[in-house]
Amino acid sequence: MPVIEYQQFIKAPVELCFDLARSVDIHTQTTADTKEIAVDGVTEGLLEEGDTVTWEAIHFGIKQRLKAKVTLMEKPNKFIDIMVKGAFHSFEHTSVYEEAGGTIMMDTFQYKSPFGPIGVLADKLFLERYMRAFIVSRAKALKKIAENTQ
Repeated sequence: MPVIEYQQFIKAPVELCFDLARSVDIHTQTTADTKEIAVDGVTEGLLEEGDTVTWEAIHFGIKQRLKAKVTLMEKPNKFIDIMVKGAFHSFEHTSVYEEAGGTIMMDTFQYKSPFGPIGVLADKLFLERYMRAFIVSRAKALKKIAENTQ
């Protein structure tokens, strides 16, 4: 099961970074490359514990839907969301925020690909690299928005 970890320092208060990261509207803005939109569940505003959201996006040229649920919310330091339905066999995304003269945002994304050995091969060939680039791109976009919001 691949585990992707990424840290991003942001020159902004932890509360702002936390709220931007759980904003459906900002998520859509930071994933514009994949044309990601919320189509069911919470479709705008801030996600809270227990909320679900269904995202529609284009990955690898294919329109896909993924339903995620927020399973833990410890404001303003941590939230966890998991896949309820979608292309992966499973995934869990943990996002942690620490005050450090700004904010250190730490994302951990662990997933299991579908299709057994074929999925493992896809991970090695391209999927893990693609997911890491997606997570890094979103973190950098959040940083830019947070630092320009103040």
